[in-house]
Amino acid sequence: MISDPYLPRYREIEQALRARIADLEPGDPLPSDAALCREFGVSRMTARNAVQRLAEEGLINREPGRGSFVAVPQSHRRANSLMSFSDEMRRRGRVPHSRLLCRELRPARPAEVRDLRLRVGEPVVALIRIRLADDQPIALEAVALHGRCAGAVMTADLETGSLHEALRCGGFVPARGRATLSAGAASTDDARLLGIPPGTPLLVERRVIVDLRGRHLESTESRYPADRYALDVDFEVEAAREPAASRQHRD
Repeated sequence: MISDPYLPRYREIEQALRARIADLEPGDPLPSDAALCREFGVSRMTARNAVQRLAEEGLINREPGRGSFVAVPQSHRRANSLMSFSDEMRRRGRVPHSRLLCRELRPARPAEVRDLRLRVGEPVVALIRIRLADDQPIALEAVALHGRCAGAVMTADLETGSLHEALRCGGFVPARGRATLSAGAASTDDARLLGIPPGTPLLVERRVIVDLRGRHLESTESRYPADRYALDVDFEVEAAREPAASRQHRD
């Protein structure tokens, strides 16, 4: 793995463990916190933070007194996290790849100007890909990246490789974002590219991602056939966090 000076150490450990998990089986053990401290030269808290993030995503199980173990793959992605499509499909035991339909450097469109905080006329790297798992189309993805990413993306292998890995190698580390989910229906083009009938229900995810420095990096729309992809949502019941007296007064 190429070291990135802007990547926090816990994220470096997290990414290293993700790569290992992809080659392991459910139930296989992972290094202990103490072993990670020795391997990466970090404090126990840093190692624990990295492992905890993986546990929160359901990738591993933490068993007190025994250690950390690879979890049984979940069927869906959690809505409060985003891993690369390639890593997500490998976690499910499927073989990912993409079909690149378009890669161009062009002026930003109005929505991209807003999402990426650009000036009118500034360039974006525009990508359109069909994302596949075991040769089954899972998503039609349209991506706009800030023009500063062109050097990292324009010649990268985006059919067998990961876009986010190409960005990280170029010094642009996707860190956090916001997504909006909605329902849609497959257009004629969607139907042709995804191999589904026109009008098929779609899950439409629109997201904006920023890098570690808070710079707007990526604006993406992904269109998933509803019977091939889903998101799991963890939530708390808001009233359960209110003091009992407040609930009684309101009721």
